[in-house]
Amino acid sequence: MDTAPRAPLARLQQACKHYGKTLALDRLDLELHAGQVLALLGPNGAGKTTAIGLLLGLQSADAGRVELFGQPPRSLDARRRTGVMLQTAGIPDALKVRELVALARSYYPQPRPLDECLALAGLEAVKERRYGRLSGGQQRRVQFAMAVCGRPQLLFLDEPTTGLDIDARQALWRAIRDLAAQGCAVLLTTHYLEEAEALADRVMVIDHGRLLAQGSVEEMRARVAQRRIGCASSLSPAWVGAWPGVQEARVDADGRLQIIAAHAEPVVRRLLAEDPALSGLEVRRAGLADAFLALTGESARSTDPVEEAA
Repeated sequence: MDTAPRAPLARLQQACKHYGKTLALDRLDLELHAGQVLALLGPNGAGKTTAIGLLLGLQSADAGRVELFGQPPRSLDARRRTGVMLQTAGIPDALKVRELVALARSYYPQPRPLDECLALAGLEAVKERRYGRLSGGQQRRVQFAMAVCGRPQLLFLDEPTTGLDIDARQALWRAIRDLAAQGCAVLLTTHYLEEAEALADRVMVIDHGRLLAQGSVEEMRARVAQRRIGCASSLSPAWVGAWPGVQEARVDADGRLQIIAAHAEPVVRRLLAEDPALSGLEVRRAGLADAFLALTGESARSTDPVEEAA
């Protein structure tokens, strides 16, 4: 049985990139393996778009190593095995959805059937509509269909669900999961942290071009020792906020008391003792969003602010 580790499909090794005097990537390491969904997270200007640009061969690194399938990113073989959905796309408004996907399929040696591409993106009902007459969310789905039509082994998705409604977003999530289950590697950037939490096998958080943390979603959550407690209570948030171990207490738009605490048990015991009429008690651990905010907040405090490219 072959137990040797497989080479990553995409790799950055000590990658650096400057824009003038601004250091956009600072010795960044990244690996993406078959069947893996990697969420690359960071605030605006963190370096996410620059990292993707290097991997796609749209830009060149000033230092370090960049590979796709063990080759230079600009090699034709690597590009034919890659699907890309960027934040902006110059797509002709006059062409119909069916025509656009058919055109994209023609660039690949063994593309998916046209109907399968349309179904993956939920476009069957609008396949005869011109691209310029689609909503923003429908246009994003066309871009997804074009990205997956060549049966990519490696898929870059840069903010893929921007502009989608909840149902369309859930459908795209299912398609991404199915592609990963078939062995496709996916590099995902998103500002929707619940999207990364739902899809990613591994998370990387970067800021100012540097890696802040990486690991599974569970490992990232574990970095933040917080519990979120919610309940219907008549207790004053100002008073509860002064209790030992309570980091924040407030009343939300629904009138529920929301508490963030380092440890839930002592706070819950006191809540029940102080308010016998308390109801609707919920306790949740920190999510990926909490870990992201903690990490990027620490980065902002420890690094002088500079203007950066994306």
